[in-house]
Amino acid sequence: MSPDPLAARLIAELIRAGSTVATCESLTGGLVGATLTEVPGSSAAYRGGLVTYASDLKTSLAGVDAEWIAQHGVINAPTAQMMALGCARVCDASIGLACTGVAGPDPQDGESAGTVYICAALRDRGDQARPERLRLSGDREEIRHQTVASLFRSALRLIDRLS
Repeated sequence: MSPDPLAARLIAELIRAGSTVATCESLTGGLVGATLTEVPGSSAAYRGGLVTYASDLKTSLAGVDAEWIAQHGVINAPTAQMMALGCARVCDASIGLACTGVAGPDPQDGESAGTVYICAALRDRGDQARPERLRLSGDREEIRHQTVASLFRSALRLIDRLS
C-alpha cells in the first residue's frame, strides 16, 4: 500500500520548510502518527506523538489544564489548541497537530458523533493557532479517517502561511 498522498505532501512541505511536527491524538488513537510514518523519510520531519485517548492523559502528557477539562470537557477548541501546543513542547517540534472529538457511535460530553476539533499550532506562536470545529458524518472509521485528512489539510494551510 502506498502512503497517503496528503501525508506525503505534508512531510515534503515540512522538510522543505525546515520544520518538524508532533501529534496529540484522542479519537484517532494513533492513526495520525501511523499515517505520517507510512511516508518514506518521515523521520526527517515527524518527531513523535502522544495518544491521549483518556481525558486525564491530556493533562498529564500534553499539559491541558485539568480545571478546564473539569469545567468544559475535552471536546472543544481550547482543548485542541492546548493539546497541539503541549505536544509540540513535549516532543520539541516546531508544529503541533491535535484532534479531539467523538467518533461514535454514542455521544460524549453532550456532543454527537462526528463532532471533532482539530488544531495545527506553531509552538512559539500559540496565540496564532486557529482550532477548527468539524461536523463529520459516517461510521467510526470514516470519521477517524476524515479527521486525519482534515488535520493534514490544516497543517498544510499553516505551513503555507509561514512561506
